[in-house]
Amino acid sequence: MNYPREFRIENATEALIVEQALAMARDLKQVADDAPDGQVLARAEQAAVRQGRELTRKSLEAVLNAQGEELEKKLRPAALANAAAAGVIVDDAVDRC
Repeated sequence: MNYPREFRIENATEALIVEQALAMARDLKQVADDAPDGQVLARAEQAAVRQGRELTRKSLEAVLNAQGEELEKKLRPAALANAAAAGVIVDDAVDRC
């Protein structure tokens, strides 16, 4: 394979996850390089498990936050329209949104 390689990142969430995965890979390489003979696998595996869990947590958080923001954008106009029709908000508030 040729390096460097190019990837198509389609949104901010993907960019964040790719950046975090690259940082993790580089850190794992450093952990393995720095480990004394006879402890490389144990130290690298320990770091991989810890960092893998954190990468998974951050990735899930980023995906769910992005999904929530998209849903909020879709629902906001409808909610404002319903509130305006019901007389809950004044016309100025609708115009500002």
